[in-house]
Amino acid sequence: MPADPPHRAGKPQRSTTSQPPSSSGTSAIEVRRSARRRRTVSAYREGDRTVVLIPARMSEAEERRWVTLMLDKLAAQENRRVLGDAELSERAQRLSDQYFEGRARPASVRWVTNQNTRWGSCTPAEGSIRLSHRLQGMPEYVIDYVLCHELAHLLVPGHGPRFWRLLEAYPRTERARGYLEGVAAADRLPHGPGVQDE
Repeated sequence: MPADPPHRAGKPQRSTTSQPPSSSGTSAIEVRRSARRRRTVSAYREGDRTVVLIPARMSEAEERRWVTLMLDKLAAQENRRVLGDAELSERAQRLSDQYFEGRARPASVRWVTNQNTRWGSCTPAEGSIRLSHRLQGMPEYVIDYVLCHELAHLLVPGHGPRFWRLLEAYPRTERARGYLEGVAAADRLPHGPGVQDE
């Protein structure tokens, strides 16, 4: 896993330690701000502590957003397990049963490597769902959100109010969308974040 050990991070301007979200599995988060850091954000585990290195100029809101994003990315890297197409299809069926009363029945669900500008796609007439390989290794709730999004398209093809009402059934929609927006924003940074996809 790419990481910036403390000796490479420069002398921190400010270091804060806080308790992580209950699901993160670590006991503390330490945020180190550095004037030498311009755009990059990185994170690494140090025992039971997670250290997040950020530029000194970041606002408190940006800091909170990046800490959440980096915790999710570290967790995804540590728990990386790529689902095969058969497992992905089973997962889609479970999500349909749980959130759409089993009404969304895809004929096929599979990973594809030719989707670089979207996370997933659906062809309702064929009942096919395709997920971008870029989702592999992301947190499960993010993959589940994209699957739910595409399952909802089997029931409502467009992105109108009826579609979004249907998708509200998945409780982590906003968090997953925020995560994906963060990943997309990080990809646009000139040097990207310190924790990168392998």
